[in-house]
Amino acid sequence: MLTNIFRRQINSITVAAALVALSSLVSRFLGVVRDRILAGQFGAGATLDIYYAAFRIPDLIFNLLVLGALSAGFIPVFTTLIKDFKPRPAQPGSLDNNQAAWALANNVLNILVVGLAGLSLIGIVFSAELTKLITPGFNAEEQELTAALTRIMFLSPLFLGISGIFGGVLQSFKRFLIYSLAPIFYNLGIIVGALYFVKFWGLAGLAWGVVLGAFLHMALQVPATYYLGFRYRFQINWHEANTRKIWRMMVPRTMSLAISQINLVVITVIASTLSSGSLAVFNFANNLQSFPIGIFGISFAIAAFPVLSEFAFDREKLTQHFSLTMRQILFFIIPATVLIMTLRAQIIRVVLGTGNFDWSDTILTMNTLWFFALSLFAQATLPLLVRVFYARHNSATPFYLGLVTVAANIGLSFWLSGRFGTPGLALAYSLANILNFGLLWAWLYFKVGALDLFNILRAALKFIVAALAAGIAVQLMKVVIWPAIDMTKFSGVFIQLSVSAAVGLAVYLIFCYLFSSEELLGFLTSLRNRWPFRKVKIDDQGEARGV
Repeated sequence: MLTNIFRRQINSITVAAALVALSSLVSRFLGVVRDRILAGQFGAGATLDIYYAAFRIPDLIFNLLVLGALSAGFIPVFTTLIKDFKPRPAQPGSLDNNQAAWALANNVLNILVVGLAGLSLIGIVFSAELTKLITPGFNAEEQELTAALTRIMFLSPLFLGISGIFGGVLQSFKRFLIYSLAPIFYNLGIIVGALYFVKFWGLAGLAWGVVLGAFLHMALQVPATYYLGFRYRFQINWHEANTRKIWRMMVPRTMSLAISQINLVVITVIASTLSSGSLAVFNFANNLQSFPIGIFGISFAIAAFPVLSEFAFDREKLTQHFSLTMRQILFFIIPATVLIMTLRAQIIRVVLGTGNFDWSDTILTMNTLWFFALSLFAQATLPLLVRVFYARHNSATPFYLGLVTVAANIGLSFWLSGRFGTPGLALAYSLANILNFGLLWAWLYFKVGALDLFNILRAALKFIVAALAAGIAVQLMKVVIWPAIDMTKFSGVFIQLSVSAAVGLAVYLIFCYLFSSEELLGFLTSLRNRWPFRKVKIDDQGEARGV
């Protein structure tokens, strides 16, 4: 029974998104635990600046090759080659109707591994020179330690690259459960590194924890992919038609990711010249604001991508699925924005306020988080907007529009960091994301159509009013609770945070119910009728194939 649950196909965007969101919630909770351990052990200082700087180049390699291939090309092309969505375990004489799909997966996997191995080797050899470029504000000793950690972390893109292909296969077959669990194991690996490896290898233990997490991320997905019918074959054909199609589609996406990664590199460069701990504070605040983005924005976008790809050129069905997904994202992300803004001090003290993470670190992280929260609506919906372009085999436009926004981000980062320090970097990041959101939406509006804009705006207005009411309730509840608890203790801060947040959410849901929010009622109905552990009858298998 447990095996069937893990292997089950999920044929609803809402349920698939809820499943990915639930797993993302667990993964990001572990990310919070990870950050709390790091903050308590090292504080927001030079040590964590080194750790986060060491991430930058290996992460750049992974994003360029793996995310570029998967998000822009692999899944749309691989999905079209799937002829039978039922698993076909290999047996002597058995017929696998998905042979063309498996041949493509093997070809892309082998090419990707060769490319990642080559780039990782180059990175390991030249890590010292690369470190000097991205951390000009570090002293010689800090740069040397950053280079040492970077060499270790260059092993992780190889594991994550293999995992990325397997994850793309699982998404295409709508096996979202195993795919969504992989990030949990990634964070577990990092936590093991922080708790145990550091005792033996010092700061290098954190880097080995990252490598362990990447390996676990890959290993978890291997059995599920094998069950679907994948069998590894060593084959490399650069000129195969579908492979060439993926490369053509991924080049603009890779360039788009490249300029985005360059933007992060520039932020690293700027943060290294600010006060000690600035890079750590930026990453702590960024991880906190990424919590709702990953749970709601990315989860819904991942779940919707196959169906967007299937109906990319059917304007009516594309509009229907896009509008539904957009409204569901906004339904969650707007109240999350208000809760983060009103409870940011309590969130930071509960999550990070331990050990060497002192009050001055809290203030700086709190201000940085507030500026990040300004653009949560844009950041959460950008993955969906961009996937509409990819589904329509247009990865060039997001790249060109991204050039404009990244240039704006870099310019704003230099200017605002001089005025506000680390929070200025977050403000620049938010303004650039809002600009990117506006440009992408405007382009889709004129090229594809309104995409049900009126209903989206009407729903968003309801959410905003309900969220403002929730924010007022939170502020009042904080004042009511404060005299009855000891705010100098963790328990007091946690009680104020949890009770105020619960009241705020209750007020938000009540207002949405009074406004007859279709998104609230639809979400509850979908979960009740299509819970993944219940037997579901799918009437339209053709449409379900793309979910």
